[in-house]
Amino acid sequence: MRVLIAPDSFKGSMSSMEAGARMAAGLRAALSSVEVEQVLLADGGEGTVDALIRACGGKKVFLRVTGPLGDPVEAAYGLLADGRVVLEVAAASGLPLVPTGKRDPWRATSRGTGELLRDALKHNPPEIVIGLGGSATVDGGIGLLQALGVRLLDREGRDVPPGGQALGLVERIDASGIDPRIFHTRIVVACDVDNPLTGPEGAVPVFAPQKGAGPQMLPRLAAGMEHYARLLDAAAKPVSNLPGGGAAGGVGAALVAFCGAELVPGFPLIARVMGLEEKIANSDLVLTGEGRMDGQSLHGKAPVGLARMAKRHRVPVIAFAGAVGEGAERLQREGMAAVLPIVDGPMPLEEAMKRGGELLERSVCRFFRGAVAISRLPIRSSAQRKHDP
Repeated sequence: MRVLIAPDSFKGSMSSMEAGARMAAGLRAALSSVEVEQVLLADGGEGTVDALIRACGGKKVFLRVTGPLGDPVEAAYGLLADGRVVLEVAAASGLPLVPTGKRDPWRATSRGTGELLRDALKHNPPEIVIGLGGSATVDGGIGLLQALGVRLLDREGRDVPPGGQALGLVERIDASGIDPRIFHTRIVVACDVDNPLTGPEGAVPVFAPQKGAGPQMLPRLAAGMEHYARLLDAAAKPVSNLPGGGAAGGVGAALVAFCGAELVPGFPLIARVMGLEEKIANSDLVLTGEGRMDGQSLHGKAPVGLARMAKRHRVPVIAFAGAVGEGAERLQREGMAAVLPIVDGPMPLEEAMKRGGELLERSVCRFFRGAVAISRLPIRSSAQRKHDP
């Protein structure tokens, strides 16, 4: 049996590469003769740089940038062999960079991502691919724009502070100082979701709670985002309802409005570069997964894109997730034969995240040992049972 292992990252717990290695180890512990191929899966979130460097060749460029809460962090972008650049919001402004108890979208900034982008421009790349998944921010891309030279001013003419708190304070946008090099390269934004900037499926109601926003903060962030979106629509081009504009807390909309970026679904872009469909067609079974799978996974997440691709080739897909939430049953209609949680008993979230690799490996092993045991059972029809002595 030939098995393709292609998980996305389990955010805050393990990378796509580590998750794949753990799945392979669990599978081989249960099935010694299985043939395994492991690929890195990404949809614009964490792991996008590694996936494209592995597929295209290239290297990482490291630098210190502003982290989500203002502290310096070391981040990297990829310089591909063909001269293109690939970078991730997650590298500089990602949720895993903020401890669980300190997550605060009121203060978290996308500035570090803008600093990565500005540094990447020195290579004069023909194209920059920006992955938007995994951010800690809901600042509408304000921090990114400030790093590129755009001034966002309050009613007193002062630069607005970092984070989501700035959304409702912006009264004027001055883009005259933006780095002009941004207009001499093609900016392709790989989105892992298709949510717009505003509205009931927008950046604040859907993603802010995951990033630390509580019941008191949410209405203030939502009102601020509505105000900010009206300014973006007036100052540049209409982006409030743009699919994918709400990705990374609004970074997608900001890049389209001021950098001429093109938003594309992240999974098809990366899958095409990797030749993923051919790998699926040559497999008997596909294993995938990510940190959480629920109804929201239908909006552009890589494991669902993978399952739809496999469904066309009639290859079954088994998914493993750190948590399985509401709406996960809908994923079966997209080609997933099963969606299985890896947590095997009550435990605090921090413990589950810390033990993610171990739990994933054990879960895969347990599933396939059970499958082997079932395959060995004598299956008799009801008619045969009637004739038993």
